[in-house]
Amino acid sequence: MKKSIWFVINPISGVRRKDDLPELIHEHIDHTQFDYKIKSSSYKGQAIEIAKEAIKNNIDIVCAVGGDGSVHEIGTTLIGSKTKLAIIPIGSGNGLARHMNIPLTIPEAILCINSTNEIQMDTVLVNDNPFLGFGGYGIDALIAKRFDEDKKRGFWTYVKHVFKEYFKYNPINISIDTNGQIKKMPVVMCTIANTSEFGNGFIFSPKSDATDGKIELILLKPFSRWRIPLLVYQFFMGRSDRSQFTEVISFKKAKINISQGLAQYDGEPTLVKSELNVQVVPRSLHILVGK
Repeated sequence: MKKSIWFVINPISGVRRKDDLPELIHEHIDHTQFDYKIKSSSYKGQAIEIAKEAIKNNIDIVCAVGGDGSVHEIGTTLIGSKTKLAIIPIGSGNGLARHMNIPLTIPEAILCINSTNEIQMDTVLVNDNPFLGFGGYGIDALIAKRFDEDKKRGFWTYVKHVFKEYFKYNPINISIDTNGQIKKMPVVMCTIANTSEFGNGFIFSPKSDATDGKIELILLKPFSRWRIPLLVYQFFMGRSDRSQFTEVISFKKAKINISQGLAQYDGEPTLVKSELNVQVVPRSLHILVGK
């Protein structure tokens, strides 16, 4: 019996054109394995509605054809269900796809789906907000907000906002309670990591593993401007945990208090309460991955 799969295309993600996607899907999907439909998410939140409909109709796989925002909407909706998440990465960062070794070219990503290599990944819950890869409080949340407001997409739009915001950014104050041990400090970024990278090869938490039943808290302490080139090099080389300005804490549950109520979850900006109850939810999402 064939498996059912819905491809949900986000027409505004990334910078590439989308009109050839139906043809590429038809050409490369294994028709002996799958019956498929193509759907479009034309407004923010519609992918969530489609994913809910897929669960209701017992669809085997929902494929997010887009960037990290599309993956976040669909993936968090599928948490706890039997419906699997697949990804064709055409966004600006593609952080989860990169971590899961999903190819970045469309034909190869579809062939990856054909191989049906599946894992059950951990997800993260912060108060009532789930996410898959990263949750951040600090300058990354502000940059995510600026990127979301920008009409242009792509890597260089991220870079523009990083440089525009960093030189006028004031660190936030945080308090962290993990296993009864409390730490208070100012930080540029306070990031909860379930996977290794934000996207575009920017590896923020090189030791994170989405199947190990724990998550990492990455604290980036204030640093002087002349340290920027070295820090950027360390992040792209996967050595950020070796920097004197980063601190890594592994945990399963934590309570975090922040002085600024702006956050980003998988690159999607949102407003949050000052007190955050964080926990890993082990093996809660079925996802098709690369080898």
